[in-house]
Amino acid sequence: MLTRKAVLLESLIGYLVRRGVADVSLRPMAAAVGTSARLLIFHFGSKERLLLEVLDEIQARLQRSLRELLGEPGPARSAPLRQFWDWALKDANFALLRVLYHLHVLAAQDHKSYGRYLKRNSLSWLESVQAVLKPSQRSPALATLIVAVFDGLFIEVMSTGDRRRASAAIDEFIAMARKHTKSQRLRKHLRTE
Repeated sequence: MLTRKAVLLESLIGYLVRRGVADVSLRPMAAAVGTSARLLIFHFGSKERLLLEVLDEIQARLQRSLRELLGEPGPARSAPLRQFWDWALKDANFALLRVLYHLHVLAAQDHKSYGRYLKRNSLSWLESVQAVLKPSQRSPALATLIVAVFDGLFIEVMSTGDRRRASAAIDEFIAMARKHTKSQRLRKHLRTE
């Protein structure tokens, strides 16, 4: 059975998905989810802590979904990045990611309150990406590049709505990464002969 706080958290995520995060204020948010601002403060401590818990919950859901998605066996699976990209563009997932990115930008504007969250979030995504890379490819630099490409292209889709162009760019990045990996293997092979 869910606690009252868990029910509120679920409602708050739904509210932010529907309304967005611009000018988030406790009173209208509380009214929309059927409670009072005082009870939100009671359950979460402050507006900042409430937003942090929303961010953490969205992150946890997305990363759990990523692990499930990439753990599914399949014939001729596409690249993990492309699988995650296709998943991200589905309407329900896109809405959650959009809220996450909006809240992340708000958090970046208040480093004093959200700095630890931002660092923890970044490291968590890097670890998740490294975990799905082949052992020979696992490096912080490559994981950072993959996350940055995804972030940039997702923001591009949020800004322009052009999913087709951004998807083509993901495919181009994957092709470049594969070509680079093959040339690295060839160079390594040539050095050992």
